Amino acid sequence: MFGIFSKITRKNIIREKIERSEAGLYFYLVFPIAFAFLLTFIGARIFSLLAPNSYLIGLAVGHVHHYVYGFFVLAVSGYLALIFNGPRAKYLIALLHGFGLGLAFDEFAFWIKLTDTDPARWNYDGFLIIMGLFFFIASAKKGVKMLKVLWPFG
Repeated sequence: MFGIFSKITRKNIIREKIERSEAGLYFYLVFPIAFAFLLTFIGARIFSLLAPNSYLIGLAVGHVHHYVYGFFVLAVSGYLALIFNGPRAKYLIALLHGFGLGLAFDEFAFWIKLTDTDPARWNYDGFLIIMGLFFFIASAKKGVKMLKVLWPFG
């Protein structure tokens, strides 16, 4: 019974920190962003390498690359971040934001005119994965702590 009250107290502490916009609070949100980014980026790279000419939407004028979906997901996550302010909402929006970043930055090479066979592409992909892992590891302790507090089934 006391475990329930400690969980409620921790949720209230996080809620109060969010409402007060305390310094360091948003470091907790780096974890879900980095997790979703890494999962999406690596998954999109694998999918692109295994099925190079498959697109989710084919149009009469061409095809839509998944970085376009990433931009839409980023726009939606930005809008949701303006509307919702609760701790669970912020955590879920951070996951959505990381997903959008993964889709958008997976095809960043198109922005700078790189091909999949260009050696610079592999350097770029490696750099993004290493930076994503750095942020994931640096924020893991606080991110998992917040996940335990906000997890609805615990």
